[in-house]
Amino acid sequence: MEKITFIRKGPEEVMRLQIREGVPFLTFPSFEKTGLVKHGFSTRLGGVSTGDCASMNFARGRGDEAANIQENYQRMAAALEADMSRMVLSWQTHTVNIRQVTEEDAGKGVVRDRDYRDIDGLMTDVPGITLVTSYADCVPLFFIDPVRRVIASSHSGWRGTVGRMGQRTVEAMEQAYGCRPEDLIAGIGPSICAACYEVGEDVAEAFAAGWGQALPADVLKPYPGRPGKYHLDLQRANERILQKAGIKAENITVTDICTCCNKELLFSHRGSKGRRGNMGGFLCLR
Repeated sequence: MEKITFIRKGPEEVMRLQIREGVPFLTFPSFEKTGLVKHGFSTRLGGVSTGDCASMNFARGRGDEAANIQENYQRMAAALEADMSRMVLSWQTHTVNIRQVTEEDAGKGVVRDRDYRDIDGLMTDVPGITLVTSYADCVPLFFIDPVRRVIASSHSGWRGTVGRMGQRTVEAMEQAYGCRPEDLIAGIGPSICAACYEVGEDVAEAFAAGWGQALPADVLKPYPGRPGKYHLDLQRANERILQKAGIKAENITVTDICTCCNKELLFSHRGSKGRRGNMGGFLCLR
């Protein structure tokens, strides 16, 4: 495989590219240091899917063959040294619903049917269960509680961000497992950057209504020369949400990689005008 080079937002490498079993994926060094998890954020490389979904696609319903998706899961499981039969997939519909995953959920959405839907976040304290969430511009949110040995993974698009998905996840971890926000380590994964994410008045009004006077100036900025258009920084918004939820600033890693700027290496809904597959976020407690 040829050398992979990402367009990064800054000189510091806050996510690390790894290639195992022929599968490239991104990891957080801050998560690796804990020694508590196996994790990875897939690229669009290293799989067997074709066409718009080429090649490491985890999305169903986009014209890809089911056998290709299963093979992609098998390859990702091998790269992460995880058990595919114990992976659990979300059912994302831009909600702020979080599911507490138990051993009884093992394999749901990957090797057997799900008995739930409208779930954009997953959390568990069961070792060996891999939480799987899907992305193609929206914001991946990953959490570790190293004290109580709990993990969570949540999907936050603009609707989820208005609904403060990150805060909802922290609260769910507190309620279910007794987690304390000050103990949490969080990662904000590859997603569309503000320069690439243009929104209209409807989204701007939703953010203004949801945040009120607390809306930071660096989250939503008018697009110069385009009345009624704005640049929205979902990464910054989610960072602020996690901080307000009580996670220490030094425990939050914000990606330096934009999906749209790297649409040859990552799936981007905006960058491909909707012709794309999905990447996966994988998080497993050892």
